Amino acid sequence: MQEIVFIGGGNMAAALVAGLADLAERVCAGAQMHVVDLNPDALGRLAQQYGVSTAEKMDQRVGAAAVVVLAVKPQQMQAVARELAAFLTADQLVISIAAGIRGEDLARWLDHGAIVRCMPNTPALIGQGMTGMVALPGVSQAQRRKAEMIMQAVGKTLWLEQESLIDAVTAVSGSGPAYVFYFIEAMQQAGQALGLSAEQALQLAQQTFVGASQLAAQATEPIALLRERVTSKGGTTYAGLMSMAEAGVGPGIVAGVQAAAARGREMGEEFGRDA
Repeated sequence: MQEIVFIGGGNMAAALVAGLADLAERVCAGAQMHVVDLNPDALGRLAQQYGVSTAEKMDQRVGAAAVVVLAVKPQQMQAVARELAAFLTADQLVISIAAGIRGEDLARWLDHGAIVRCMPNTPALIGQGMTGMVALPGVSQAQRRKAEMIMQAVGKTLWLEQESLIDAVTAVSGSGPAYVFYFIEAMQQAGQALGLSAEQALQLAQQTFVGASQLAAQATEPIALLRERVTSKGGTTYAGLMSMAEAGVGPGIVAGVQAAAARGREMGEEFGRDA
């Protein structure tokens, strides 16, 4: 694969660089990657660790790459995209990993049609990410495969046929790690209230999530059935789940995910307006 350029050198870009470098023979070696970012410290770390080339401003190397990955914050995207447009060529693939930024707005700012919009999540930092992906009509099959290969360097991928579903992906898996951390925090607090030390309660909560998640990932049965198998009527698990149901935990989680999806749509409207 030819060079990949990252516009933005933050945590997600760094995770992708690391994942790609680990798969150098199949995807892209560090020397074939170029990172543009205003932060010289971030660029220095990436150059030292992975051998990438770096720059604080876009230059002709951007136009020479097969793939450009836009890894900047949503509120920065319009300005960055308009600057990038001067360097893009018709056959380049653009991958955006910014939440809320719609493909049609990117296409307008870039005057470019080969765009894949992606929504990864933070477990990508340890190679366990989940990325929802949608391709605009101007993306070829070869470019779809290339985008998928890049994002699979940090975890699993899921293609969507409708861009509107990206907001749902953002709400479920993009924001989802925070929900899990929130639940772990609550379990730790509960354990402490019952007499465990903070360290003991955290260890129990963390490993319970790790084990249950792996069990769910390997199971062929519905998740509801796994839950039922752990829940003996009248037992301790039953008492805990009934209390959570009475407190509205389930509907609260659904409402939270829906709120995150709504905010994703709002961001599309907010940041999609031409400056």
